[in-house]
Amino acid sequence: MNFRIIHITETDSTNRWLSDLSEAEREADIVVATDYQTAGRGCGTNRWESLRGQNLLFSILAHPTAILARRQFAVSMITALAITDALAKHIDEGLSIKWPNDIYWHDRKLCGILIENRLSGDRLRESIIGVGLNVNQEAFFSDAPNPVSLFQITGQETDRNGLLSEVVEAFGRRLQDYCQELQENAAATYDHLNREYNCRLYRSRGFHAYRDKDGTFEAELLTVEDDGTLVLSDRDRRQRRYAFKEVAFII
Repeated sequence: MNFRIIHITETDSTNRWLSDLSEAEREADIVVATDYQTAGRGCGTNRWESLRGQNLLFSILAHPTAILARRQFAVSMITALAITDALAKHIDEGLSIKWPNDIYWHDRKLCGILIENRLSGDRLRESIIGVGLNVNQEAFFSDAPNPVSLFQITGQETDRNGLLSEVVEAFGRRLQDYCQELQENAAATYDHLNREYNCRLYRSRGFHAYRDKDGTFEAELLTVEDDGTLVLSDRDRRQRRYAFKEVAFII
C-alpha cells in the first residue's frame, strides 16, 4: 500500500485533521504527522504528553473495505502488531501489546493508539488511526503513571522520520496481506491474526492484579476474542469477560 505522508508543524489533533478533509480528499490513503499537538488525546479524557519535535505524533487514514464491521478489531490488532514489528528493530526485548492496543516496554507505556472506524453497511469504509509514540523525549512531567521513550530505553536518539517510515511500511504490509488473504479463507486469516496478537500480549502468563467495578482481584489472561473482548480467569477459576474500559490493569 502506498501512503501519502504529509508533515505539518502543529495541529490540535492529527485524527481531527484527517476527519476534516473533504470526502474526495479522504478517498486516498494518507498519513499526517506533526511536531506538536495542542490537544493530543488518548482514549476517553486522557491527554498525551509530548514535547515539541521530540516524538512521533501521526494519524493514518486507511480504507480496509475487505474487513467486516463485526471484525473491525482486526484493525487494532494489525496496527499494534505493525508498530511492534517496527520497534523490534530498535529494541531487543521487553515489547508487548497491552490490551487493547497500547505498546509497552516491560511495565511502561511506549505508545498509545486511538482508532476511529467508519462503516458502510456491514463493512469498514475507512479507519483513522492516531498514534503517539515516545521517541526522543528524555523526561516526562505529566501525571501519567508509567511513560517511557525509545531514548530512555536505548540511550540514543532515533531518527523520527525513519521510524515513521518503518511503522507505515509495516502497517501497510500487514493490512494488505491480511485483506488479500481474506479472499482465500476469511476465518483462517482472522484466526491467524488473533493468535499472533494474543502471543504478544502484555501479561500473557501468570496471575496479575486487575480492578473492575466490584473491586480488585487477581487473574490470568486467557484470550482476547474476535470482537476485542478480554477474557480473564480469576483465582477461583471463574471466567471474567470485559469490553474496553470495563477493567483496569493494576501496575
